[in-house]
Amino acid sequence: MSNYKIVIPARYGSSRLPGKPLIELAGKPMIQHVYERALATGIEDIVVATDDQRIFDVAKGFGANVVMTSVDHENGTERIAEVAAKLGWQADDVIVNVQGDEPLIPRELIELTAKGLLDNPQAGMASLCTPIRSADEAFDPNAVKTVLDNSGFAMYFSRAPIPWDRDLYKHGQDEITQLAPVYRHIGMYGYRVSFLQEYAKMEMTALEQAECLEQLRALCYGVKIHMAVIDQPPGHGVDTQEDVARVEAQIQALKN
Repeated sequence: MSNYKIVIPARYGSSRLPGKPLIELAGKPMIQHVYERALATGIEDIVVATDDQRIFDVAKGFGANVVMTSVDHENGTERIAEVAAKLGWQADDVIVNVQGDEPLIPRELIELTAKGLLDNPQAGMASLCTPIRSADEAFDPNAVKTVLDNSGFAMYFSRAPIPWDRDLYKHGQDEITQLAPVYRHIGMYGYRVSFLQEYAKMEMTALEQAECLEQLRALCYGVKIHMAVIDQPPGHGVDTQEDVARVEAQIQALKN
């Protein structure tokens, strides 16, 4: 499958882990690991989008196509909208956002995200989710939950445990039991360029601000988001200093 593009947004100023894309993991900066995961798809149009000269120089150094973007973007979707406009991509082009802090993301999930748009012309966005089986994860605000309709489109995303089964929700150390499935959102997005052109004009919404979830802006404006359900979550991303050692160990294990 080769009829899509990949953009890797890489911001230097992470609040929890400044300079995150340049953190070294198993001898390479994290952004290079992500770029190599993108290369494994065989896609030719792969772009690193950054707002920082240090990331720009490092990515250029390992051979990436890099676009410098504004420092004023609220999120990666806005950054990718700028890239699409600068490069003159067509309205019906499909782009997958491979986040710059996911050095273990499998090639198959990148392809599945693109497929969600290519197979669903009514969707402006596509993403992924996986079942939650642990009560701890269900109640963890860092694990974003989503509810799907009968056609596999997102109805809502929240940091709260949704859906809430009034009568049957039971929580313990290891499992949750309720009638409706609980899904964790995996933060990989696919977009049509036509959607990105509109997103750049949309005002930030109260729900987006309250939950700190950029995809809620799209839902509030009536954009359909197709969600593919996968059985197992991908390898761990890097959000904190504790994640660095864990992910580096996983990368080393894969190399060995």
